[in-house]
Amino acid sequence: MPDLTEFRCSAASVEDDESIVGTAPTDTETLLVESPGPWGRDAIAENRLPEPVREHLGSLDLKVLLVRRPDGTSGPGTRVFLARATGEGFDVRGAVLDRAEDLLGIDLATLPSYDEPLWLVCTNGKRDRCCAEIGRPIAASLSQAWAEGTWETTHLGGHRFSGTLLALPSGITLGRLDTGNALAACQAVLRGELPEGLVRGRAGRSGVDQVRELHVRAGGDPDDEVVAVAGPVRRQSCGDDKVKGTTRYEVGAR
Repeated sequence: MPDLTEFRCSAASVEDDESIVGTAPTDTETLLVESPGPWGRDAIAENRLPEPVREHLGSLDLKVLLVRRPDGTSGPGTRVFLARATGEGFDVRGAVLDRAEDLLGIDLATLPSYDEPLWLVCTNGKRDRCCAEIGRPIAASLSQAWAEGTWETTHLGGHRFSGTLLALPSGITLGRLDTGNALAACQAVLRGELPEGLVRGRAGRSGVDQVRELHVRAGGDPDDEVVAVAGPVRRQSCGDDKVKGTTRYEVGAR
């Protein structure tokens, strides 16, 4: 039996020089719901929200992420955000509900616009150890600069690229963050820049489109073809010893 307590997927990915480009979440609509925790591996089903709310969230036909403050505080009320992909990033709307149960009857399309930056750091240690060990210190650090905008969240995908972060409204998704580079990277995103070596892509787009955008932003020819090809089969998580296929991208002239 492999020793699951010693393996760190993020360290293995760095050691293998695995590219993070084109690995941002592709979901075009995401609902964020405040749930102070703790969270289980299946966070939507395993949390302290009322059972009817858990069942409702599990039935929705969109990506649902739970969020919590890095310092463990919550309320008053339950904060919710809805992010929908646009051509340039995401349209974000948000509100504070009196009770979590209010989610059962709310029309998400009526939420008011939310214009402040959101920094969503993946920290669910029940799903992957790297997310907790690397992500939680990052979230605590960013909360010193953006107390209202920084949240821990349940699952951005790509555990092996920890620390991982989704920035809204831009949709820029970062990987391989640590407490030494996270603040500067987020400040760069606010300026409209792409911090070198840390950008996974813009969420809400296919992997091919993510790679194409980064290629063009780096000075590449927009007519160059981007092709997804099978990458190596590898272990992708600290949480189990399963191996899965990966995808890599090749860029070249048509």
